[in-house]
Amino acid sequence: MSPAESATVVATGLAGAGVLAGMLLPTRARIVTVGLCTAGLGGAGMAGGVAALGGARWSAYLPGLLPLAGLHLAVDALSGLFMAVAGAVVLAVAVYGIGYACGRGPRGTASRGVQSSLPVFALTLVLVPAAASVSSFLLLWEGMAVTSLVLVLAEQRERSTVREAGVWYAVMTHVGLVLLLAGLALFAAGAGGETFAQLREGAAGMSPGARGAVFVLVAAAFASKAGMVPLHPWLPRAHPEAPSNVSALMSTAMVNLGAYGIIRVDFELLGGGPGWGWLLVLATGALSAVYGILQAAMASDLKRLLAYSTSENLGLVLIGVGAAGLFASSGYPVPAALALAAALLHVTNHAVFKALLFCAAGSVVRATGLRDLDRMGGLRARMPATAGFFAVSSLSAVALPPGNGFLSEWLLLQSLIHGMTVPGVSTAIVLPLAVAVIALSAGLAAAVFVKALGVGFFARARSAGAASAEESPPLMHLGMGLLAIGCTALALVPGTLGNSLSRAVAAAGLHGGRPLAGGGLELRLDRVAASLSPLWVTAALLAGVVAAAALIRLTTRRGRRTNARLWDCGGGAPTPRMSYTATSFAEPLQRVFDDVLDPEQDVNVTPVRESAYLVERVRFQRIVPDRIEHRLYRPVLAAALAVGRAARRLAPGSVHRYLGYGFFGLVALLLALAVGW
Repeated sequence: MSPAESATVVATGLAGAGVLAGMLLPTRARIVTVGLCTAGLGGAGMAGGVAALGGARWSAYLPGLLPLAGLHLAVDALSGLFMAVAGAVVLAVAVYGIGYACGRGPRGTASRGVQSSLPVFALTLVLVPAAASVSSFLLLWEGMAVTSLVLVLAEQRERSTVREAGVWYAVMTHVGLVLLLAGLALFAAGAGGETFAQLREGAAGMSPGARGAVFVLVAAAFASKAGMVPLHPWLPRAHPEAPSNVSALMSTAMVNLGAYGIIRVDFELLGGGPGWGWLLVLATGALSAVYGILQAAMASDLKRLLAYSTSENLGLVLIGVGAAGLFASSGYPVPAALALAAALLHVTNHAVFKALLFCAAGSVVRATGLRDLDRMGGLRARMPATAGFFAVSSLSAVALPPGNGFLSEWLLLQSLIHGMTVPGVSTAIVLPLAVAVIALSAGLAAAVFVKALGVGFFARARSAGAASAEESPPLMHLGMGLLAIGCTALALVPGTLGNSLSRAVAAAGLHGGRPLAGGGLELRLDRVAASLSPLWVTAALLAGVVAAAALIRLTTRRGRRTNARLWDCGGGAPTPRMSYTATSFAEPLQRVFDDVLDPEQDVNVTPVRESAYLVERVRFQRIVPDRIEHRLYRPVLAAALAVGRAARRLAPGSVHRYLGYGFFGLVALLLALAVGW
């Protein structure tokens, strides 16, 4: 039995054991047992994925598990990468989830339904990349959607906003499912089979129109799952309202599968799509990156901020995927392989640091009961370990050395810059714009996480919940510590992934040599004059900081220190109300991007009861709504509501009218059959 096969069997068995534990055991034993089973499941998935990245391949056909078609599974280096990333995140988050759900954790997270759904959701995250037929993929994909919906609704009895988020998530998920079902059905019909091997062989015989239709339908479906604009409205709703351990899984392992689907179907199975299709993917990624990070910059809800950051980072991934497809369609496999390797590296980096960010945010929410940054503050002293973990993950997210996010964005920029040698008008126009988008998103990301870290942890406490916060239990620290170790390892020795990423790129159908090479201390670009040693960069930064501190200490005279009250201009000591909030921090950026964000403001003046000329209170409110949602989805929802109200007239309760509907419907059907026959 191969390592991947053994890992799949173990993961499935642990998922079954977790489901039984979630259904039968009492509360505390249920949480611990389900958490351990889920962690073991993640470890098995990670082991199987690592084995596949090392070159092991495995396939299986189980005819009795799925009617008519059977269950087809296959693991190569590409699916192994996503299995390993999903398994690693599941392992760490499951350990974190045990501490999160026990004690002061939200009541809904300990329920039997939620605990029984958690291992099934984790299993689908690991097995979706292993699906090797249309029916198997759709079964696992829908299982992932349904179980994640149950988990999103875990706290619906505590907050009414959870139900609204669940409705948005269910609708958008199944819109994506309809698109995916249509695209894959058209693909299977054109290729003459539904297994991935048959799709791969039959894709060349399809007409260009059919291939283009499959490309667009499948790309739109997977872009919806990845939270890409304009199919993103579910993401900033579902991720904040879900329990934080579920948010960590959804915002990393689940959205990654949207990128996996585009790479697997449009790249590998279709044999590469049309150039205009990859331009569309690249443009969607660029729009999502900029729009997502702008919305994150304006957000004061901590988990909503992180959700929009997910949209930004998956947008960067799709920039790399789109650029790779564009280069490959132009006949340049070397820059295409480099761009895809950069996208896959960012998938890995984002999964680790975003899981840590959501876990740290969950620690804050659990301790304070707050998600509003404007009401936080002072948490560094109250929750030093959580503050440290949030700082590590924030450094990774801002794309500055020595964070691991810097490496993948540097590699993505290298692929775009060196790809400018590819001839063509489209590359000459699009690639410089993509470079500008990455630079802009990196700068805004720095502002976003300086805001989140500074206002939430280093400012003065602005509420009783923040002032009385207590540190999280050790198991939550252990889960976050595992993720922090992952961030550090990816930041310092990313070269260890070079061969694995090269195998994953080759499994995607791009044979442009080994795009990445090097040992553990250096990341070198094959056939491109560029290399980077993150460990030496980190050492240089530390040496510079130590030297600057020593120089200041030596050159500054140490005078006598006296304690005295600061001059306050007669206004008294500053209060928490005088410190910067998340809203005030983002206000200058909001002014710069006013035309894009279209903020709404309202001034409410309350006069004194005895006199209309004297003012008792003035309330100013300014919000930044999701402009795409307001301009695109609100009119559609209003029209659907109007049609629904008008349709009520068709059902007045008259039996005679209903019989008439049936009669005329039958006559219309018979006429249609007669004409068609």
